[in-house]
Amino acid sequence: MKSLKLVFALFILASSCFAQTEPKVFNLYPNGVPNSKPAPVDYVERNNNNSISRVTEPTLTAYLPAGRASGSAIVIIPGGGYSGIANGHEGIDVAKRFAENGVAAFLLKYRLPSDLIMNDRSIGPLQDAQRAIQMVRERASEWKVDTNKIGVLGFSAGGHLASTLGTHYSKALIDNKLNTKLRPDFMALIYPVITMGEFTHGGSKKNLIGSDATAEQMNLYSNQLQVDANTPPTFMVHAQNDNVVSIQNPLIMYQALVKAGVKAEMHLYQAGGHGFGMNNKTTTDPWFERCINWLKTNDFLPK
Repeated sequence: MKSLKLVFALFILASSCFAQTEPKVFNLYPNGVPNSKPAPVDYVERNNNNSISRVTEPTLTAYLPAGRASGSAIVIIPGGGYSGIANGHEGIDVAKRFAENGVAAFLLKYRLPSDLIMNDRSIGPLQDAQRAIQMVRERASEWKVDTNKIGVLGFSAGGHLASTLGTHYSKALIDNKLNTKLRPDFMALIYPVITMGEFTHGGSKKNLIGSDATAEQMNLYSNQLQVDANTPPTFMVHAQNDNVVSIQNPLIMYQALVKAGVKAEMHLYQAGGHGFGMNNKTTTDPWFERCINWLKTNDFLPK
């Protein structure tokens, strides 16, 4: 009987180490959303918990470890072609897994580029991503986060936004009175859109900068062209048979990272298509575990 009680106690202890608190939602801009104009009456947020669109009030939802907190944090940016937000399999599911692994996870609900609600639609999503990492850094002590271990993870068009945050951090597009560092300490890009050039995802490009974007705009948001020696260490995942976002996107990003001397790791699956979220059903090799191992290798998580 004593041995059974001991086993049960150990089970409860182990479970608590990987538990998470109830998620809490925070308004990104309590004092007013920058670069915004009054939304039309029929521009109302649509949210079925798996897909969100027409966002006018961006938020950050915190999934915090209840037990063993590592001090690491990650801002999660779901994809959706800059026309929607895949909040379920590329958002909530991912945030919960990170929290279970001791990482404070912050799920971003960002504004989607629209001339109806923004003065400059091309910078709206990036403003929200900058504000998200600014908020996590400025409230790091409250959330038990190490300010030097705050990264970003993005899927598809969310991967483009994540890589934009990781390569355009030197110019603050939001109020930053405290001069808070806006550079993420690491990036994880899952089947990401990277370029606005030859291999871009047409829908993401059209929604962000327009089909008739100038060469200057295309180059600015082709993030492989913005990589330098200060670009954060980067982890990438893609499937060879992705027929939505070409595998050339992570390949050209990897080449740019190597050329700049930035630490990078890339996992390419022969199959899986696009949008598989946490679970590429064509393989028994889970990319999430590879990502956790990479974070440990680079001392963003304890080994």
